[in-house]
Amino acid sequence: MGAGMTRRVRVLVLNQYYWPGVEATAHLLSQLCEALAADFEVTVVTACLRDTAEAPERLERNGVKIIRVHSTVFDRSRLAARAANYVSFLAGSLWAGLGVPRPDVVLCMTDPPLIANIALPVARRFGASLVVITQDVFPEIAVQLGRLEQPLVVGALRRAIGFSLRRADRVVAIGDTMRERIAAKGVEPARIAVIPNWGDTESLTPLPTDNEWARSYGLDGRFVVMHSGNVGFAQDLDTLIRSSTFLRDLEDLSVMIVGSGARREILRSLAQRVAAGAVRFLPYQDAGLVSMSLSAADIHFVGLVRGLAGYVVPSRVYGIMAVARPLIVSADDESETARLVREVECGIVVPPGRPDLVAEAIREAHAGSYDLDAMGQRGSEFVRREATREVAVGRYRALIGELAGVLEPS
Repeated sequence: MGAGMTRRVRVLVLNQYYWPGVEATAHLLSQLCEALAADFEVTVVTACLRDTAEAPERLERNGVKIIRVHSTVFDRSRLAARAANYVSFLAGSLWAGLGVPRPDVVLCMTDPPLIANIALPVARRFGASLVVITQDVFPEIAVQLGRLEQPLVVGALRRAIGFSLRRADRVVAIGDTMRERIAAKGVEPARIAVIPNWGDTESLTPLPTDNEWARSYGLDGRFVVMHSGNVGFAQDLDTLIRSSTFLRDLEDLSVMIVGSGARREILRSLAQRVAAGAVRFLPYQDAGLVSMSLSAADIHFVGLVRGLAGYVVPSRVYGIMAVARPLIVSADDESETARLVREVECGIVVPPGRPDLVAEAIREAHAGSYDLDAMGQRGSEFVRREATREVAVGRYRALIGELAGVLEPS
């Protein structure tokens, strides 16, 4: 039992994605829950999806009890199909959540966006505290991306999500700009805690650019620009692909898009249409290969569509910094990522949606105008000092202990 704890408490966690899923939230939440299990009894209610279909519906892993509920697994590229997946999971998670032993704290991430509206009645049923971790701000993010345009639907979602957030005991934002967005939804600022995501400094370590993974894809001796993570609507990968068309004279350039998501095939078609010959697409890499794949890049691209500052925070930034690689950030100035990279001096920031400026940054990095090694080292030092899992877990542990009333006075 952790220092300061007078009794062990029960924590119920609700989220669609969890181990062994490859999604960012699955990885982050798995790490968080397994760390919290050292102090609390942790039960996770999650979905049984394509990549978890072979996993038992109930099991215990690394001290965490996992309950999987069945939901539809339609292609997420279509909004209606994604909504069906969400609704089926929400119904199953409500039933499962009401059937667990009484929790002291109910915790949920915002995947799916309405999960807090399920977590709220579960928490009230047991007289438990509710913590909502906002990985993105919905429906505003969907509106900004043009994915939701019907005013009645947007209004209904805004009211439903605002209702649960305003009644949560704590809302966790993963950045300062996001805290401002949440407060604008009517949540009392005193109930908003800022706990950034973290870099996995245990499994992600800096390796040479010329490593086994790089050689297996013929990247040794090449200048590699990489995007690694979700290939969706928010990442502005059109800008990265189009930037490469300004750089056809750089014969050693490789632009690697590693991951999958709703826009992968659309972006492959774009790359073919604009003759972006330097661009290659690879699927998500196995966990044991990620240090090598991330380290194979000379510089990473992190894009965020214009207008999304504070509505979503790219969590992959910390993993890139953990392997001591610099970044090109294409995002609004007020975004958490742009602020962080400027503060730490671990990369280059350009406005979003400007392939010409991304190309200019790549060309200057290729020419040696920047000390890429020094940038990467500054990022690595920052992550190990300020953004490790231990730092974040300590903050979550204190928050849960406070809400459960089991922390001794300091």
